[in-house]
Amino acid sequence: MANIKLFESKQIRAVWNKDDKKWYFAVVDVVEVLTESVKPRDYWYRLKRRERSNGIDLSTNCRQLKMKSNDGKMYSTECADTERLLRIIQSIPSLKAEPFKRWLAKVGYERLEEIENPELASKRAREIYKQKGYPDDWIEKRMRSIAIREELTDEWKSRGIRERIEYAILTAEISKAAFGLTPSEYKEVKGLKRENLRDHMNDLELIFSMLGEASTTEITRNTDAQGFPENKVASQKGGKIAGDARKALELESGKSVVSEDNYLPEKKTRNIKGKQ
Repeated sequence: MANIKLFESKQIRAVWNKDDKKWYFAVVDVVEVLTESVKPRDYWYRLKRRERSNGIDLSTNCRQLKMKSNDGKMYSTECADTERLLRIIQSIPSLKAEPFKRWLAKVGYERLEEIENPELASKRAREIYKQKGYPDDWIEKRMRSIAIREELTDEWKSRGIRERIEYAILTAEISKAAFGLTPSEYKEVKGLKRENLRDHMNDLELIFSMLGEASTTEITRNTDAQGFPENKVASQKGGKIAGDARKALELESGKSVVSEDNYLPEKKTRNIKGKQ
């Protein structure tokens, strides 16, 4: 979706919302680019009215956010996040919108295939990482970390953890004990926003992350932790095991495991394998 910000040399205004940690795009800018309308605001109004007559409200989940206009002043602008923007694009009858529509159809088809054959999801994930330039040995560690994470979250689910916020808190407890940083703090160190933190970890960071979660899973099972409070304690203990191991390595090596390196292309730090 980063390509949407600059589409055919036309700048699409976008703003990062810290509250829900999402990019929001100016809908009228996208409408102008895809329809070449001289009055994109009028087009957007008519499009919403047409879809509303069919029982579809395209403004659902859109937000009014301040954005700079051509006159240099800030105005409230109707904005959509990535998911809502793609839905809006589906309703635009334009040849320029077709590539997005075909991509959505392809993604939907692949998702249905993965539901029938879960192994395809793992295979495609490897292919995507490879296309992004990640080394093979890193990819294998990353895939293993995904499996360990899924094993832990399945364990939490079976032990009464239901709310998303509870998963986030338990994850933060492990990270804080393992690295001295919550995931949000860790992302700040690496200069990340929406990106997945673990996709920007080097080998050692992934290894200690896996150790913290694998240890938590083992402690959770052996203590038969039930409910949020008991699982929080188990998470703190599991993270501490990884944290103690990390500190021991740092003491012997004289170098911090936590790294500012990332795989953001604009920083040209794709090959971080050797920067441990």
